[in-house]
Amino acid sequence: MISLEHITKTFDGKAQVHALRDVSLTIPDGDVFGIIGISGAGKSTLVRCINLLERPTSGRVVVDGTDVMTLSGADLRKYRRRVAMIFQNFGLLAQKTALENVCFPYRASSGKVTEENRKEALALLDRVGLADRAQSYPAQLSGGQKQRVAIARALACHPQYILCDEATSALDPASTASVLRLLRQINEETGVTLVVITHSMEVVEKVCKNVAVLVEGQVVEQGSVEQVFANPQHEVTRQLLGRESWDE
Repeated sequence: MISLEHITKTFDGKAQVHALRDVSLTIPDGDVFGIIGISGAGKSTLVRCINLLERPTSGRVVVDGTDVMTLSGADLRKYRRRVAMIFQNFGLLAQKTALENVCFPYRASSGKVTEENRKEALALLDRVGLADRAQSYPAQLSGGQKQRVAIARALACHPQYILCDEATSALDPASTASVLRLLRQINEETGVTLVVITHSMEVVEKVCKNVAVLVEGQVVEQGSVEQVFANPQHEVTRQLLGRESWDE
């Protein structure tokens, strides 16, 4: 279980930016949890606090009973291998084939890729429907195919949690639907917890079980998808759902 406790994140510069303000969320194991908000709401900062790519200014990140903010060195690297991430821009290595990209976590972990690793990577590519594109380079793949390779690479880490940061926002509607079906299927078959960052209520509706709405770094509404969709309480939630009256 992921528990974010009173997370605050401040960026210092010419002007101080309060990206997150006292955010508390609990994400149960096996959940598909959506974090939604308009651009600049702090969604990506929040998800990067989970794997400590961004360290909170204050608060605690507790995962399976451990305050991961106390981890460093080998322990932190071991934790991050349990928390895979899928990015909007895919994050594939351009000079590596699809198979080599999926094998990258093995090399990063042990410094080598074994024959058993290669077999597992091929099986993962098959699982995401790309066994026949194992030797293709990213430039030879469509956007949807690139994201499927990124999902296979994430699964190669044997993660307990997968963080999806706007994972479908660069895709066309058909590719988006295909990737969302794949993510939902992976959750159902493996029980891996998915945290889905998005600005699209349609994505939340199709794949998520629970959702939190973020506005200017604060959680303004949270609950089951059915509950929030049926009875949105906050103005921004209603705007995202297209239910705000423009005449008021």
